[in-house]
Amino acid sequence: MPENSISLLPPLVAILIALWRKNAIIALLSGVILCWIMVSDWHIIEGLGASSLSLLNIFKSANQTYIIVFSLLIGALVKLLNQSGAVNGFILLLSRIKLVTNKRRAALLPTIIGTIIFTDTNLSMFTAGMASQQLFDKYKLSRAQLAYLIDSTCAPVSILILINGWGAYILGLLDGFALDNKVSIVVSTIVFNFYAIMALIIAYYTAFSCRTFGYMNKTKPSNTLKIKDSPTTKISPPIIMWLPLLTILLTTLTILWYTGDGDLRQGDGAFAVFCGVIISIILCAGLIRYHRALSIQQITKNSFKGIKEMFPAVAILVLSFAFGDGIKALGTGVFVSEVMNLQVATVLIAPILFLIAGIMAFATGSSWGTYAILIPIAIPVALDSGLPVPFVLAAVLGGGIFGDHASPISDTTVIASIASGCDHYEHVKTQLPYAVIIACVSLILYLLFGFYLM
Repeated sequence: MPENSISLLPPLVAILIALWRKNAIIALLSGVILCWIMVSDWHIIEGLGASSLSLLNIFKSANQTYIIVFSLLIGALVKLLNQSGAVNGFILLLSRIKLVTNKRRAALLPTIIGTIIFTDTNLSMFTAGMASQQLFDKYKLSRAQLAYLIDSTCAPVSILILINGWGAYILGLLDGFALDNKVSIVVSTIVFNFYAIMALIIAYYTAFSCRTFGYMNKTKPSNTLKIKDSPTTKISPPIIMWLPLLTILLTTLTILWYTGDGDLRQGDGAFAVFCGVIISIILCAGLIRYHRALSIQQITKNSFKGIKEMFPAVAILVLSFAFGDGIKALGTGVFVSEVMNLQVATVLIAPILFLIAGIMAFATGSSWGTYAILIPIAIPVALDSGLPVPFVLAAVLGGGIFGDHASPISDTTVIASIASGCDHYEHVKTQLPYAVIIACVSLILYLLFGFYLM
C-alpha cells in the first residue's frame, strides 16, 4: 500500500467511531479491520483474514504477551486486596496512628496515598478516597477538593512512575520501531511530561496550603459523617496490602537491574513487571491464608473475578497492539512524518501532538485508546524530524493524561467522584480550570523546549 494521504483513513475512522460510540474497543477493532483491508488492496475477505492473523501474531511477541498477562493478573491482585479486607485494614491503621491532626494533614493524606500506590490507579483512588472521606468532613474540607486531589495524583503518578501497567503498555506500543533501548526512552519521557509533573506539583501545593481557586472556592464540606466501621466490614492486617505492593516495586527494579547488567534503563521492562506481579500475587495469597482472611476457594474465586474484570481493558490492549501493527504496515506514520517535516515547523510538532492527544482523550475518555492511535504516528515523526524521541513521546503521553483528567466520561474521573463521595458534575466543574491552566503552561513549555532542542 503506498504511503499517501489515504493511509490517514484508519486512524480518522477510529477517532470518529470513538467520538460517536464512546467505545474504544469498537473504534480500535474498526481501525484494525480497515487497516488490513487497505493493506490487502481492498480485498475484504483477505483483509479480514489478515486482521485475525494480526491479533494472533501479537502473542508471538514475548514482550506483548508478558504485558497482556500482567494486565490480567493486576486485576486479580487488586480484587484480593479489596476482598480480603487489606484495604480496610490499611485505612484503619491510618486512623489509629493519628497522623492526621489538622486540615493540612487531612488534605495531604490522599495526595500522599495517591502517590505511593502507583501500581494501579483504581486501587490508588479508592484507597485514598475511602481513607480520607471522614477526615475531610471532620476538618471542613469539601469532597470536591478530595476528588481533585486523588484525580490529580493517581493518573499523573502512573505515567511518571512507570513500574505498572501504564509503563508496560507504552513499551508494548514501541515494539517494531528501530529504537535502541525502549526502556531508556520510556524512562526519559518523565522529565518532558510537563503536564503530569505540574499536575502533581499543583496538587501538593493545594493540599499543603489548603488554598483553592475558581469553582473550587464555592464548594462546601459534606455534612454527612459516616460510621467508621460497620460490623460486616472485613478488616485484615494492612501488611497484606503494603507488602505485596512493595514486592512488585522491588522485584521489578531487581529484574530490570539484572537483565540490564546493572543498568535499570537497559533491562527487560515487560518481563520485569510480569515477574513482579506473579511474585506479588503468590505473596498476597500466602499472607491472606496465614491471617485467615479468605479461604483457598475464596482466593481462587476472587482471583478469577479480578482477571475477568480486566477483560475489557485487556481487549483494548490487544487491539491497540494490532492497530499499531496495522498503522505501521500501512505507512501512516511515515506519511504524517513527511507531511509534518514539509509543512509544519519542527518547533510546533510537540505542541500539536500534545493538543491532538488532549482533544482525543477528552472526547473519548480514554488515554490508552489515544496512545494506541497516536504513538505509532508520533514515533516516525520524531525520528524524521530529529527531535528526541522521549520529548515527542512525552507530548503524546502528557496530552493523553490532560484529556483523561479533564474528560467527564473518563473512567478515572468517574472513579475519583465515586471514591471521594463527590457529585460527578461538581468534580468535573471544579477540576477543569486546574487542568486547562496546566495544559496551557505545558503547551508553552513544549514550544520553548522545541526551540532549544532544534
